[in-house]
Amino acid sequence: MKILRDEDLNDSGLMAVAIDALEGAFFARVDNRLVSPPRHHVSFPGQGDLVFTVGGVLGDKPLAGFRVYETFGGADQIVAVWSADEARLKGICVGERLGSLRTGAIGGIAIRHLSAPDARSVGIIGSGAQARTQLAAAAAVRKLNLVRVYSRSEENRVAFAEEMQRTLGLAVEPAGSARDAVRDADIVISATTSRTPVIHAADLKPGVHINTVGPKTRDGHELGLDIADAAAVIATDSPEQTRAYASPFFLAGSGHEHRMTDLAEIIAGRASGRRSPEDMTLFCSVGLAGTEVVVASAVLDVVSASA
Repeated sequence: MKILRDEDLNDSGLMAVAIDALEGAFFARVDNRLVSPPRHHVSFPGQGDLVFTVGGVLGDKPLAGFRVYETFGGADQIVAVWSADEARLKGICVGERLGSLRTGAIGGIAIRHLSAPDARSVGIIGSGAQARTQLAAAAAVRKLNLVRVYSRSEENRVAFAEEMQRTLGLAVEPAGSARDAVRDADIVISATTSRTPVIHAADLKPGVHINTVGPKTRDGHELGLDIADAAAVIATDSPEQTRAYASPFFLAGSGHEHRMTDLAEIIAGRASGRRSPEDMTLFCSVGLAGTEVVVASAVLDVVSASA
């Protein structure tokens, strides 16, 4: 039984491992073999919550496990994975890196199935951990040649550009505004904590694909609703989760909430994705609960094989 920490998950090749594992999980979701009930919160008044997700995959080699993270102000989480048929604890991942890897990989799968096949440029709003893994995932599924990044802190966006250019081996430039970052981009990644729109449909070119990261509510969202108006396809990794938030999802009441397609259905060919090079597509990532277990299992296998 292995215990992995953040420093064990720095191999850039693990993003491709996570993407492949999650693509399999989305196929399992369509076949009703993915176990992913909604999150469960346990409150500690005055301190925060412990948040639990349970998940796994049924089939020849069934997996089961859970993740728990806290809202006390830190970032650590624990993911435990069992080989269900062997009744064996495969391992535990501790830290925040696995969660970022999982979220980035889901974004990469959306880009693989919704962006134009010849997409080469990316505009990123945000320069934090999620922006880093989203870009790494985009680079894993598309042959990128240019990235522009904007965040409110000039220092942070310059540091992001230098780091990601070095890490990914492609041109990454800081932009002077959100509009400058996205206006010519084939793929837009919105990974901010802004509670007011920072980009609108008029800022984007025809045929663009947009990824959002994390829960967006009617009280706070960084995308203008005119982007949903313009999108030919709106997809999410968990329609159930968009309906489970305490605060209504940002598309609730807009007329677009019923347009959201399950990404798994698009991957499996049961729902339409992009139909035209001019289509704008929008993916709302809310974090399909339980999929951390699938990613952790694949990562544990790779790390164990290389040990």
